[in-house]
Amino acid sequence: MSAIMREKALSPEVSVQAVSDDEKDAASASDSQQAPALKKTLTLSKKAKLSAYMTIAAAAFGLISDGYQNNLMTMANVVFKALYPKEYTSTVSTRVSNALLVGEVLGQVVVGLVCDRIGRKAALVLTTLLIVIGAILSTAAHGAHNSPQGLFWFLTISRGITGVGTGGEYPASSTSASEAANEKTLSSRGPVFIMVTNFVLSFGGPLAVAVFLIVLSAAGENHLNTVWRVCFGIGILLPLTVFYFRMRMLSPKLYRDSAIKRRVPYWLGLKRYWKSLIGTCGAWFLYDFVSFPNGVFSGSIISSVIKDGSIKATAEWQLLLGAIALPGVIVGAWLCNPLGRRNTMCLGFSGYLVFGLIIGCAYDRITNIIPLFVIFYGLMQSMGNLGPGDMLGLVSAESYPTALRGTFYGLSAAIGKTGAAIGTQAFTPIQNNLGKKWTFIIAAICGVVGVLVTYFFVPDMTGQDLAEEDERWLRYLAEQGWEGDVGEEDESVYAEDAESLEKA
Repeated sequence: MSAIMREKALSPEVSVQAVSDDEKDAASASDSQQAPALKKTLTLSKKAKLSAYMTIAAAAFGLISDGYQNNLMTMANVVFKALYPKEYTSTVSTRVSNALLVGEVLGQVVVGLVCDRIGRKAALVLTTLLIVIGAILSTAAHGAHNSPQGLFWFLTISRGITGVGTGGEYPASSTSASEAANEKTLSSRGPVFIMVTNFVLSFGGPLAVAVFLIVLSAAGENHLNTVWRVCFGIGILLPLTVFYFRMRMLSPKLYRDSAIKRRVPYWLGLKRYWKSLIGTCGAWFLYDFVSFPNGVFSGSIISSVIKDGSIKATAEWQLLLGAIALPGVIVGAWLCNPLGRRNTMCLGFSGYLVFGLIIGCAYDRITNIIPLFVIFYGLMQSMGNLGPGDMLGLVSAESYPTALRGTFYGLSAAIGKTGAAIGTQAFTPIQNNLGKKWTFIIAAICGVVGVLVTYFFVPDMTGQDLAEEDERWLRYLAEQGWEGDVGEEDESVYAEDAESLEKA
């Protein structure tokens, strides 16, 4: 048994159900008779033609605000420790840093469902609003009667709200970008996707530190309260740059053709894609378990290593660290097509093994040579960007059909952020009880496990049209006896040709 796939131009919503061969032939004949007339009267609107490019660009500008928010606490942790040496304990630092992660887990799951069930545009607008609200509250954070404890609880809540927005950006922006890139530049879908997602996310790290250095130079180290508030305030402006464009965009063509908004067969999706889910969820957990705490606490690590422990010197070394890590993203984008998604991810996880062991085993000696330590530390992070950092979003967007892409992408990213939260929570106890070198040795162990999970569970969809997996998914649904509506009706996609209508 198979499914009738009607052309989108004929009917914006299609029904998937089991049919006989005679009925299928009759439907095909009917469609072929109607198609010429409708092709004369329906053409894509100008808005629809430009929407895919707008979606790709909006994803890039939206996710750079995510990268900025993810890295704000890198230098904020150093500032708060200087301002409140007694009150800003390791417990408080971990709580404030983890607030964004907890919010991101919630946002990734909820917004993943929203962008599948309601639409990509609605999800993108929602995430933008949440980031703006959370950033405003964080910038204005105060404790009752200037209480430091109240300030940090206020920041915990406001950063949690920001996290729901930044977490939601992952499934909303990434699924939209992958579908738009598939529509406009299929052969380069992988590199384009990486450059508008992980590249801008990674660029958010150096950007946050660069902004911090500029503000610090302008305000001076005697006005650290002003410094951190201005840095948080700039985080309000970044998502606002894309709000107008997101209000004007349309959902990508793949979503309009293949969305399932009612009676979504989640159980059938789990039965069909369980192996891929183990791969994307497991690999993302391992990657974020290593990368996020090493990013959030890298400022603290560097300040404990350098002889000149000033905030400015720490920020300068932190900027170098971010700059060294960034080229890995570009190399990964270049390798993802010729080497393949799976092999590139394995290569990146192998870098954790190599550089994690080098730094961990020689920690006491290598930290005496600060430039060498920062270079090796940056190369470890660069290999993470090259492999799982680049590939996880890409394979999570490619491994699932359009109808479930946001949900399963969001679930994979949420498991990853759970790993980040656990890693952040465990980071300080590991340093205190086992020694600082063990944070790098554990990174090496995670690299080995990451290679195994990737090799055995992550599918490689290099070069495949995402529409092909949608067709296989619909055939599978028909074979399982599922019946329901497929597709999203959006009349603004089409513009009527008045001249053709008169001739008809």
